[in-house]
Amino acid sequence: MCVEITATIITFNEEDRIGEAIASLSCCDEIVVVDSGSTDRTREIAEARGARVIQRAWQGYSKQKNFAAEQARHDWILSIDADERLSIELADDIVNAFPGASAWAAYSMPRRAFYMGRWINHSEWYPDRKVRLYDRRRCRWEGDHVHESMKVDGPVGRLHGDLFHFPYRDWNDHVTRIEKYTKLAAEAARSSGRRGNVLKLLFAPLLTFIRIFFLHAGFLDGWRGLAIAYMGARYVFLRESRILH
Repeated sequence: MCVEITATIITFNEEDRIGEAIASLSCCDEIVVVDSGSTDRTREIAEARGARVIQRAWQGYSKQKNFAAEQARHDWILSIDADERLSIELADDIVNAFPGASAWAAYSMPRRAFYMGRWINHSEWYPDRKVRLYDRRRCRWEGDHVHESMKVDGPVGRLHGDLFHFPYRDWNDHVTRIEKYTKLAAEAARSSGRRGNVLKLLFAPLLTFIRIFFLHAGFLDGWRGLAIAYMGARYVFLRESRILH
C-alpha cells in the first residue's frame, strides 16, 4: 500500500524563503500553504511552485497548523516552516518509512540549524529532534502563544536525515525575534497563572548560559556557540522580567 503525504506550511511574508522550502518537498504528494495575509509575493511564489494556497487570518501557531492539516487531502502530514528544508537524506528516509507507517502515529527527525554562516553541531541546537511527520487522525498541535508542540496518540518512530533550519536572516533578526517571542512567552505564562520570581530572574539566565555553552558543548561551535548561549540567556532574562512586570 502506498501512503500519500501532504506537506503543510504556515506563512506570513516569506517570499525570500518559501520557494526553497517547497522545492525540498519532492517526496510529498500535495503541498498546502496557509497564509495569514502576506503583503509580499509569498502567495504568488507558493502557487507558482505548485502549492495550494489558502488565506486565513492569524489564529495562533497551533490553530493555523491544525487548520492546515484539516485542509489536506491525505491523512499523513509533513509540517515544516518556511525557514526549513528537507535534506536529501531526510526525503529518502520519509519515502522509505512507508508503507510501514501503520506501526507509528508519527515520526521525529533531527533538526540542524544554519547560523551566521555555519551549521551548528552543539549548543543545545542539535540534534533538536522534532515531530513533524504525523497521522492527523492520531496527532494534534497544542499551544497557541509560542513553542507549539505535537500531542501524539501512539508510538513515535525515528527518522535519521536532517531537517535543515535557517532560523535567522541576520543578527538583528535574532534580536527582533527574541523580543517577539519573550512577549508571547510572558503572555502565555501570565495567562496560565504563573507569577514572576525575582530569584529566577537573577539566576536563570546565568544557568541557561552555562547549560548551553558548557554542558551542551557550545564552546565547540566557537564564537557562534558563545552568541547562541548569550542569546539563550537574554531570552530567559527578558521573559522572566516581563512575567515579573
